[in-house]
Amino acid sequence: MTEKIRVFIVDDSLLFRKVLIDNLSQNPNIEVIGYAIDAFDAERKIPVLKPDVVTVDVEMPRVNGIEFVKKLLPKYPVPVILVSSLNLNVFEALSAGVVDFVRKPDMSVSNTANTFLNTLISKIFIASRARIKLPAAAAAPVIPQKPLASGMSFSMNAVNTIIAIGASTGGTEATLQVLKDLPADTPGIVVTQHMPEGFTKMYADRLNRLCHMSVKEAQSGDAIERGQVLIAPGDLQMKVVRVGSRYTVNCYTGEKVSGHRPSVDVLFQSVADTAGASSVGIIMTGMGRDGADGLLSMKKKGAFTIGQDAESCVVYGMPMVAYNIGAVTRQVSCSNISNVLLKHLYSL
Repeated sequence: MTEKIRVFIVDDSLLFRKVLIDNLSQNPNIEVIGYAIDAFDAERKIPVLKPDVVTVDVEMPRVNGIEFVKKLLPKYPVPVILVSSLNLNVFEALSAGVVDFVRKPDMSVSNTANTFLNTLISKIFIASRARIKLPAAAAAPVIPQKPLASGMSFSMNAVNTIIAIGASTGGTEATLQVLKDLPADTPGIVVTQHMPEGFTKMYADRLNRLCHMSVKEAQSGDAIERGQVLIAPGDLQMKVVRVGSRYTVNCYTGEKVSGHRPSVDVLFQSVADTAGASSVGIIMTGMGRDGADGLLSMKKKGAFTIGQDAESCVVYGMPMVAYNIGAVTRQVSCSNISNVLLKHLYSL
């Protein structure tokens, strides 16, 4: 018999705590072992109860959830899922080692509440198997500016290459690590990161401040251009389409594919169909198999493909499936992906 996942809840709302405790406890594979009403209460209880996963509300009195987990994780590296309204500071928490987040719903709307609870349960299962990635203590903070690009230049073959990146749990920071090391004139990049609606715009804006390339949340009709990264909008599918000699993106409401909207498989398959050998596919940390089949399609069409290795993944799921089915040309650490990508581009 599989041991239950021991969950600890940190939330100052009596009503919301009760909803979480009652609903999570109904799952036969989850045991709610305790709760805290604020950060100070949690700081006392978590080391004693030793939970497998902690859920933390962002908006709490005295010390908010983000400041709490930044203090907690270096001392007690437990998988944390933030429960947050639309809040830019979520990404600060992810950079501090939080595994994932889920958008806090309006609990008076039944469908919204049910969707939230199902999403949270899924993320708890993923978090229970995740590796905690704490920032290096001695690492200098990322300076929010756009440094000058490197002096090397790309050939026309490289310039016309489309780079597609797909990621899920752990991917917000992994994708940043790759993009921040790329020069400003890198060929156009399209990214699908599993993330709720609203957060993708904030994520794109954050990347735009921290990377050499320009980054924006994609809109239908946006051209894929040198020096620009397009992020798939939350709750929309994004595919690459060819219009004459130009490549653009189409963002649309569609069915979930591989369990996701946006789906990495949708993006990768569209790149395989439109750009073929003039493309690079990169699959990164995340649970499940979304993107693996699409990456295989890209490779079969002649694309160069990269998979993140197990050691550097928060969750070695999507890249593992892609590697096992033969979709990955090179499997490397997250910190080395940009080097491998640039070496390939400069060789074209």
